[in-house]
Amino acid sequence: MTDIDTIRRVAPADIGPARDLAHRAVQLISKAARANLAAADDDSHANLGWDAGRDAFTSQPIAGPNGTLIAAVSIADLSLRLINKGRETAICALDGGTDIDAATWLDGQLRDRGLQPTAEIALPYELPAAVAAIDRYDIGGRADDLAALAAWYALAADALDEFSARVGGLQPGPSPVRCWPHHFDIATYVGLETGDTETARGVGVGMTPGDDSYDEPYFYINAWPHLSADGLPPAPPPAHWHTQGFVGIIATAGEVLTMDDPAADLGPFLDAAYEQSRRLLGL
Repeated sequence: MTDIDTIRRVAPADIGPARDLAHRAVQLISKAARANLAAADDDSHANLGWDAGRDAFTSQPIAGPNGTLIAAVSIADLSLRLINKGRETAICALDGGTDIDAATWLDGQLRDRGLQPTAEIALPYELPAAVAAIDRYDIGGRADDLAALAAWYALAADALDEFSARVGGLQPGPSPVRCWPHHFDIATYVGLETGDTETARGVGVGMTPGDDSYDEPYFYINAWPHLSADGLPPAPPPAHWHTQGFVGIIATAGEVLTMDDPAADLGPFLDAAYEQSRRLLGL
């Protein structure tokens, strides 16, 4: 269950430095998957799941000669964890160490288990400048910020899992709720028709912890193909329409926190925003 009190203790705009540290850290486990799994056309082999019990992002399962391994980053305390059969077999606290230290530790663990290291893996995307510049994991006074960041992801994962279940009968229907380490957002995409992915209609529903558009976490509901910004109806409260660079319904952290009970109220909001987007697509 999401701890809303933990979320409310930190101003959403103050999460940025903790978000950048965590964004950098999850690249490590995404690289572990890239080094050991067959590449998927949509890059899904390198995306991440949310482990509510550990407040952690987890890699796709990596099968090796000594069993299946899952690499994880606990967001709440910024630690690397290796999981086998549900049990943590190794933990590395990142605080105070460099990114090279963390990669060296992880690669040693992978080699010990007969798996390929990450040393030769290059990310196929550019990270935001502030994230790319991190060479040392220094939590400093950001423990509360990391806890709040983890709580935002927990809130989003719960809401998105429940939303995905409600639209699960559609075809092609919702994709698994996953985090994409490039943008560090957690999302599902509801396919509404088959055909060319460039033109087939659908709706993306997710949460990002902040980016160049909004320096705070925000939920987004984006119709595809993108809608015209002309003549849009009012967005479901407490959200607004974003029309610069893309057109979508946005509920910033500040707007979400105006809800009486965000954990309970997010579901009806996501449903309303999705239905409005679907109608605007003509479906």
